[in-house]
Amino acid sequence: MKYPTKKTAIISAVVVLFVIVAASFLRGSGNKGIVYRTALVKKGDLLAAISATGTVEPEEVVDVGAQVAGQINSFGKDKNGKTIDYGSVVEEGTILAQIDDSLYAADVALATAQLEQSKAGVLRTEADLGQLKSRLNQAKRDWDRAQKLGPSEALAQSSYDAYKSAYEIAQANVAVGEAAIVQAKDAVAQSQATLQRGQRNLSYCTIKSPVKGVIIDRRVNIGQTVVSSLNAPSLFLIAKDLKRMQVWVSVNEADVGSIHPGQPVSFTVDAYPGQIFRGEVGKIRLNATMTQNVVTYTVEVITDNSSGKLLPYLTANAQFELSRHNNVLLVPNAALRWSPQPEQVNPKTRAMFDSSAQRGGDIGDKPQTAEPAANPAAKSSQGLLWTQDGSYVRPVKVDVGLTDGTMTEVQGDDVQEGLEVIVGEQRQGTKDTGTTNPFAPQMMRRSR
Repeated sequence: MKYPTKKTAIISAVVVLFVIVAASFLRGSGNKGIVYRTALVKKGDLLAAISATGTVEPEEVVDVGAQVAGQINSFGKDKNGKTIDYGSVVEEGTILAQIDDSLYAADVALATAQLEQSKAGVLRTEADLGQLKSRLNQAKRDWDRAQKLGPSEALAQSSYDAYKSAYEIAQANVAVGEAAIVQAKDAVAQSQATLQRGQRNLSYCTIKSPVKGVIIDRRVNIGQTVVSSLNAPSLFLIAKDLKRMQVWVSVNEADVGSIHPGQPVSFTVDAYPGQIFRGEVGKIRLNATMTQNVVTYTVEVITDNSSGKLLPYLTANAQFELSRHNNVLLVPNAALRWSPQPEQVNPKTRAMFDSSAQRGGDIGDKPQTAEPAANPAAKSSQGLLWTQDGSYVRPVKVDVGLTDGTMTEVQGDDVQEGLEVIVGEQRQGTKDTGTTNPFAPQMMRRSR
């Protein structure tokens, strides 16, 4: 029987030591080479809102048209004595434009002459009626004498009949004369109506402002001919008051149920970057529109424009405020979505992690929030944040509150401002696992 030599014993000891070191290295290498991306819990204001785009519109506009056809000869003057143009301030009754009125002036002159002729016709028929009445009186006296004499040797039968016929004819002529007077007076009334119509058309050649306001659109030029047909051509667009504006916002049907009159709204316009304007919901129009199977409703947002900065037809990016929490603890949503592997968790708290995974999977898969639009007073849901604990991570239980899609409100005994929480991880030589998208297309590897 051979006993192991000293050299063999040394080799065996080295092998055993190597195995022990390798096993220890393998056990502890699970968290080595991992770089965590972190963020700090901070305090701030959180607003849950519905985002939509719209257009700034004047609260009330008046479209001034032309009721007659003709050529534009000139423009009027505004309150400052300048020619009417874009942005001109006008008063009610201010002359905006003058249409060529030569044809309408001729119609008025013709109607005036016809009226005078009709009046002269009335005088003539009245004179004719006087003559007819005189003839009637003469015929009546002759007929009265004839009746006294009667048919006899003094008055022949034929003469008797002639007096009778003359009297009856005179009576009929008087009736005709009276009817002629009525007809002549009707002709006068008709001529007066024709004259009034011509005068009204002549007045339409002078385009006047029906309201006090500002010209926001001038749609004609001097020398241009306007044609009035079934629809009056539009010449000017006047805004009555630019100190109060509206924002017409298109809201998706999925969000319109969370909007109500009086709801606060904030919006921005590209003309003034960084400046926030305030308003409130006025009303929701019921005439929905459908574009590519998407139903949207127009919501009118009323806003004050005393500064005059908001111009008509600017594009507005609106935020309908659903709920607002001020001075609360906030974390990025990614911190609630991130979840570690079991071997990354501190062994002292691993049992908590395993039990939570058995109950419903990784709690941090997505932020769980209350529904501020439907029930702002709803109870908060539970969530987990993870923070570094040496080479491991440990969980921090929190109550998840309001979210705006980027940041989420959290509360808890173990969470405080300045706490460093994990939002993602990256192993050395690999991509950041906190931002890996499983649905992103992967590049095909070429096999050898």
